[in-house]
Amino acid sequence: MKIVAVEPIGISEERAANIAHDMAAKGHEFICYRDRREDAITLIERMKDAEEVIVSNIKIGSDILSQCPKLKKLNVAFTGLDHIDLTYCQEHDIKVVNASGYATEGVAELAIGLMLDVYRRITALDADTRKGGTRNNFLGRELRGKRVGIVGTGAIGRRTAQLLQCFGCEVVAWSRSEYDDVVAQGIVYLPLEELMKTCDIITLHVPLTAETHHLISRELLQMCKPTAVIINTARGNVVDMDALADMLKAGLLGGAGIDVYEKEPPLAEDHPLFSAPNCVLVPHVGYATREAFDDRIDIILSHI
Repeated sequence: MKIVAVEPIGISEERAANIAHDMAAKGHEFICYRDRREDAITLIERMKDAEEVIVSNIKIGSDILSQCPKLKKLNVAFTGLDHIDLTYCQEHDIKVVNASGYATEGVAELAIGLMLDVYRRITALDADTRKGGTRNNFLGRELRGKRVGIVGTGAIGRRTAQLLQCFGCEVVAWSRSEYDDVVAQGIVYLPLEELMKTCDIITLHVPLTAETHHLISRELLQMCKPTAVIINTARGNVVDMDALADMLKAGLLGGAGIDVYEKEPPLAEDHPLFSAPNCVLVPHVGYATREAFDDRIDIILSHI
């Protein structure tokens, strides 16, 4: 079997060589390309003879898949699958597996970090301090005692809830499916509208599907407290970004911490969130920790 990693996905050259050696001993060929290329011509050239392909968040559509007649499996080194043409894969018997769970801790910790940054304005105050500024009477806020709404109680949502409880937060949740173990953790499920109306912080942990596209709509954002903070480490299009920016600029929300966008960074210079106040923006780094990447490689190899 020919196995091709179309990008390095955090595998060192030494580790890639060891994997190739082990695979060869079992009668398989393993190739790991050392650069990341997203154009269709290069991807087709790398994938066309492969039976199994490893890829992270590069978009793989039918234009590429149709040129890979031997392909039997896509081993996606990522949690979300919205960048893969799943319909084409299903119609052509191409199995798709993801690396579920590898980034649970990293994303949950970043969600907490964004909350702290928005509440204490760490990034903004760092910039002010470097310019000779002072506290200038700024008062931050604490997580302790805040009601935090978890939208989506999968693995990442649950871990974020556990961390928040350690900070002394009251945690409530909304999810398409409700879980007994989440309730046993002391978390109350609420209708989404009630969660949006009553929470000090709303943190998003749902996948992007047709049902969750703009789940956090302008109408729901308008229900929030004017001091409420929105945290999104899930997928950009789960939120109506234009509406979020408008609400922040109008002073109708307290702040936002955003790791994900309508597309992967770099973003357009006129992105609406760039001019929104008290909005901490990072370029999709929730999953990107050394520990997560090491776990991801192990999950990928277990799938092979």
